[in-house]
Amino acid sequence: MTEKLNIIYEDNHIIVVEKQAGILTQGDYSGEISLLDLVKSYIKKQYNKPGEAFAGLVHRLDKSVSGVLVFARTSKAAARLQKEFQRGDIKKFYIAITETRENMPNQRGWITLSNHILRVGDKTIVETKENPHTEKALLQYKIIKSNKEFSLLLINLITGKKHQIRAQLASAGFPIVGDKKYGSTISEKSGICLHAIFLSLLHPTKKERISFYCPPPGIFKKFLDIDNLTLEEEIKKHIEEIL
Repeated sequence: MTEKLNIIYEDNHIIVVEKQAGILTQGDYSGEISLLDLVKSYIKKQYNKPGEAFAGLVHRLDKSVSGVLVFARTSKAAARLQKEFQRGDIKKFYIAITETRENMPNQRGWITLSNHILRVGDKTIVETKENPHTEKALLQYKIIKSNKEFSLLLINLITGKKHQIRAQLASAGFPIVGDKKYGSTISEKSGICLHAIFLSLLHPTKKERISFYCPPPGIFKKFLDIDNLTLEEEIKKHIEEIL
């Protein structure tokens, strides 16, 4: 069960892994094996844990999204990481390839998207006005690379609501490649072109800030010419601008 687990970092308190698109973060009614299952199985086998091993789920990625995820290895670490998320102290950055359309901005600086969103069934809707049922959704993005068909965006997720990035970018007029639910004209069986590329957190016991970078999957190169080494240097440079 552990052959799909790509571990980025681990110690006695946290384990940071790469999630592949197509796998659930946490199990649901489908009964599919989830990333949480894989992490627990790894910990049980690696450290000879009796019974079910503990792994604390403190944040999630959609099934169709790939990237970096942190799990807690103790209940104390889980509680502290959850508080960090609630305070907004954990910084999450994504990259996305979107369909380039006429309303794609020309500017190369950070652009803010501020919307009011609402969950309707299994979809997030961007409302034109605030109402008692909406939530505030806030993110920043920067255009890293663009041509007439596709654009690579770096995204600073500020509020972290369900399907927020997908809904906000689609509402702005440039849906994520492969995301048919939110208006993409392109189908991709392996997932959508949204990837959690960078995570920065305060270690729950060492009290020092640590950061993790996770390069994008191969699907991204299908749409834009991306050199992973150059991309990593550029992404980290842009992130430093606002951290």
